Amino acid sequence: MHPGPKNLITDVAGLRVGNAQDDALKSGTTVLTADQPFTASVHVMGGAPGTRETDLLAPDKSVAQVDALVLSGGSAFGLDACSGVMDALKAQGRGYCLGPAIVPIVPGAILFDLLNGGDKSWTRNPYADLGHRALQAARPEFELGSQGAGTGAMTASLKGGLGSASFQLPNGATVGALVATNPMGAVTTPGARHFWAAPFEVDGEFGGVGVDPASGLGRDLTSLKLMKMRKLIDGQDIPGERANTTIAIVATDAALTKAQCQRLSIAAHDGIGRAIVPAHAPVDGDLVFGLSTGGHVLPDPDAALADLCHAAALCLSRAIARAVYSATPAAGDLLPCWSDRS
Repeated sequence: MHPGPKNLITDVAGLRVGNAQDDALKSGTTVLTADQPFTASVHVMGGAPGTRETDLLAPDKSVAQVDALVLSGGSAFGLDACSGVMDALKAQGRGYCLGPAIVPIVPGAILFDLLNGGDKSWTRNPYADLGHRALQAARPEFELGSQGAGTGAMTASLKGGLGSASFQLPNGATVGALVATNPMGAVTTPGARHFWAAPFEVDGEFGGVGVDPASGLGRDLTSLKLMKMRKLIDGQDIPGERANTTIAIVATDAALTKAQCQRLSIAAHDGIGRAIVPAHAPVDGDLVFGLSTGGHVLPDPDAALADLCHAAALCLSRAIARAVYSATPAAGDLLPCWSDRS
């Protein structure tokens, strides 16, 4: 396996990604869409998810394909980004058609970034507009780091962000990942230099500093993020401390069924567990969408599924590290960037 030409999820032919953000708000939205509707499913392993239309993606439900997927900041407010995407798609004539009715199918997931130093004093929910803008901006090339849904993301010790990575497999299929990294846990080992995902790095894509030589790691759960948020609200407890979440999409051009897309999303959660410590906590909303554009027909997709799942997990680990590595500083940040600490 080797990365695709862009090392982005859009190495899967036909996919496009768009970002929109408000720097004063310190939040934003990321939209993935395609030239044609695509098959998708989902798997949730965090204890505090925020989602829209994900029940439709279960293999036993009747909806076979979707028009776009949304990752957004804004907590529950951010779910309204899906409405903006639906409006824009309908204007394009995209969606499920039944006579004159057009209904775009747009599942989405959100992360919590309401306590990150941004101005949240809006009088009208801004996320529908952000979703509309993100769809309009969708292109094969897009920026990582403090962009889109990753604009206001934070990890336990550093700024989070938006990340992506890809692999091309020997069987001709392409697999990619897209992630907004905002976990309770840390993406780096103590000292904030070495990434947990270091064993899976390719060609220095997130700094090339290698694996932490220390042992006995993972026992210190101190969260600079939580301390900063508590200070922001005058020391009050954060109910359930549900102020986290890593939300992701893994994609392939291999033709897969809806059930196989769900298996792809399940396996990809291993990538979260390898890149974030701890992961899948009761206070995280960790979620992975899995999708297939169907453009590459394999002679035996069942036999190839294990390789696709493995590649998806590796891509997601790398994308998580690339999100933090690519984050850039902004006025009012609560946490430093990896580039500040390295």
